[in-house]
Amino acid sequence: MPHAIRMHATGGPEVLSWESYDPGAPGPGEVRLIHEAIGLNFIDVYQRTGLYALPSMPAIPGLEGAGRVYMVGEGVEEFKKGDRVAYAGVPPGAYAEERCIPAHRLIKLPEAISTHDAAGIMLQGMTARYLLKGCFKVEPGNTILIHAAAGGVGSLVCQWAKHLGATTIGTVGSAEKARLARENGCAHTILYGQEDFAARVKEITKGQGVDVVYDSIGLSTFMKSLDCLRPMGTIVSFGQSSGPLEPFNIGLLAQKGSLFLTRPSLMHYTANRQDLVAHAEDLFAVITTGAVKVRIMQEYALQDAATAHRDLEKRKTTGSSLLIP
Repeated sequence: MPHAIRMHATGGPEVLSWESYDPGAPGPGEVRLIHEAIGLNFIDVYQRTGLYALPSMPAIPGLEGAGRVYMVGEGVEEFKKGDRVAYAGVPPGAYAEERCIPAHRLIKLPEAISTHDAAGIMLQGMTARYLLKGCFKVEPGNTILIHAAAGGVGSLVCQWAKHLGATTIGTVGSAEKARLARENGCAHTILYGQEDFAARVKEITKGQGVDVVYDSIGLSTFMKSLDCLRPMGTIVSFGQSSGPLEPFNIGLLAQKGSLFLTRPSLMHYTANRQDLVAHAEDLFAVITTGAVKVRIMQEYALQDAATAHRDLEKRKTTGSSLLIP
């Protein structure tokens, strides 16, 4: 019988339990697939701690994976047994050797992209796509600020933004992460533990500020991120690895330059099949042309998911990370 990481309660990494699990036969409109690799993302931590509620307990966390179709349910015509597929988004359940999933959430992989690479870039890559093309349309001449520039999403945003002709400023936690960010096309790096990043951004932009800030850190960076923007600039708050944002007076957005604020979700940007396919095709295009390179920096056995979560929370990881069944 296949195995999965199951949770019987929310909490620390210790709640992630390696157990036998039968996913059953696919229902109408579903596919049963065998995972070859599973993506590790900070949203998995949010699910584990209960910040983002899972539907019920016991639960299998995880929102990203890639593998091969094993069985198809009634009414599924787009996929057949043996097809290489990948996905990112709801429903959760990725931390399993095998799973059933609605077929409309799957994307068939082009020959040029392996299931191994796909599992490391579907969620982060499609997130990078909606950040750069949905929340704010990045164009040549724009200057952007991305926090956690050496992380999974940050690494992809740096590469993709450079391809689009933008100048990227990135905050990082160490000299080694600064080096990685520069290799990915980040023009300016700021060690947030040693420098006032808002003051440094104003210095780099000669007092003008950036067009857009992409902030996945949350509590510890958000308020100072507002000070990095030009008038009518945009702040995209798409994560909260340092903790949820505290309530604030939206009048600050006017005081600091009539700023725009959005809190997006990949699930909304890819809710429709047409939008999901468009995000995936744009991502595959920049990868196959070499504009964006997939960098899998860490791999863990799926049964060692608790260790992977500890490393992720301690910011020991860079780039993309995988869980291997």
